[in-house]
Amino acid sequence: KDLSGSITTPDVKLNLGGEFIKESTATTFLRQRGYGWLLEVEDDPEDNKPLLEELDIDLKDIYYKIRCVLMPMPSLGFNRQVVRDNPDFWGPLAVVLFFSMISLYGQFKVVSWIITIWIFGSLTIFLLARVLGGEVAYGQVLGVIGYSLLPLIVIAPVLLVVGSFEVVSTLIKLFGVFWAAYSAASLLVGEEFKTKKPLLIYPIFLLYIYFLSLYTGV
Repeated sequence: KDLSGSITTPDVKLNLGGEFIKESTATTFLRQRGYGWLLEVEDDPEDNKPLLEELDIDLKDIYYKIRCVLMPMPSLGFNRQVVRDNPDFWGPLAVVLFFSMISLYGQFKVVSWIITIWIFGSLTIFLLARVLGGEVAYGQVLGVIGYSLLPLIVIAPVLLVVGSFEVVSTLIKLFGVFWAAYSAASLLVGEEFKTKKPLLIYPIFLLYIYFLSLYTGV
């Protein structure tokens, strides 16, 4: 059959705050065919979230974890397991980027090296921990290794002052590496490793030595 016809456009007006606005032909057609829901705009309250909440950034939680890493002694009363059990991404990333910035010395390539060592070094520690029977996730290792770079950041300005004294500078470097390695190992090396603890502590120690070598320009 030869079907023919025409679509008439009714003079439809919308009342918006006392003003009448004529609808377009496309809008009227969609409403007539039952597709008016395509024109509806929902006011989603989640779109009004603050930026930090939208990105899942908790500054108080990051600040607490920083204190846990910088003061790893159990006698200080910090719940240090929160660094491992409640991992986040933005805090460790900020620490790694900050360490990269102070390690520049005019060579921008060191930034990519530090980030690469952080990611793949953490992956190596994670795989080794799982092989040794540890119950730890990659995200936890990534967070702990990243946060534990803070001691190396702390000793950086000290090295600038005592850099001309080779013996003192070496002692401070060793202190920073031991401090960082102890902060990381005390969180990652649990009781499940038993007699295998040195097999995990040693590569963690070497990892922070490599981080320090990137900072000093070796």
